[in-house]
Amino acid sequence: MSTALQAAAGWDCHAHLFGPYDRFPLAPERSYTPPEAIVSQYLALLARLGLANGVLVHPSAYGEDHSLLLHALAAQPGLRGVVVVQPGSRLPLTGLHGQGVRGARFSHRSGAGTNFAGSASFDDLHALAPALADAGLHAELWTDCQALAGIAAELKALPVPVVIDHMGGFDVGAGVDDPGFRVLLDLLASGRVWVKLCAYRNLLNAPDWQAGQPFQQKMIEANPERLVWGSDWPHLRVTPVPDAAQLLALFKRWADSEATVRRVLVTNPEALYR
Repeated sequence: MSTALQAAAGWDCHAHLFGPYDRFPLAPERSYTPPEAIVSQYLALLARLGLANGVLVHPSAYGEDHSLLLHALAAQPGLRGVVVVQPGSRLPLTGLHGQGVRGARFSHRSGAGTNFAGSASFDDLHALAPALADAGLHAELWTDCQALAGIAAELKALPVPVVIDHMGGFDVGAGVDDPGFRVLLDLLASGRVWVKLCAYRNLLNAPDWQAGQPFQQKMIEANPERLVWGSDWPHLRVTPVPDAAQLLALFKRWADSEATVRRVLVTNPEALYR
């Protein structure tokens, strides 16, 4: 894909904003305290990546306060948002689509204990799925391949599309024949589930990030029309902090064709987020 084409239409489908804290303070009750990562820095990153559009995912450290996310969406027409809501949340779902919001995020992870303070659970997703459908929003799910087998049938039955974060938290040591990863591929092939290609968090303990290429290739083979790419900026709780430009280059190098690169960076996110 040409740089000009990317600048005109490309998407980074997973990022978070924090601060400035004098204007947008974090929730008093939170599980982590990150450094500031403000919208001007993110827009500069998009320009460096040669992308024009971004998807901001509300961080649990802000609890129910979505003011930073909604402010950024109102000021930047190239951005879209994903909120975090629970039954009874003070943020009404009605009207969010018109403000640039396209989904709501939930968590269901194996071995993780309780969710971060301020996050929403899989039970919350079940309860809110009809309202999400009525509001024209999809569900985003932070999960992993070990947990997917137990909820796969329920995901297929939901009345909304589901977008799975971080390539489903695949286990690089278990390989592409791991039963949990095969469940993810089946969900992807069904067309009911989308996956964000963001491999690096699953490769932090791998001797070589190249070990992630077979997992991306299997996803492309399963359903290239349900894949998008995300930088995961500002790379919370990861040291050393990766360069998003290198992560984008890694995705492109692992893709099977220029047509796939265009589909993942432009065509698919336009359908999901525009």
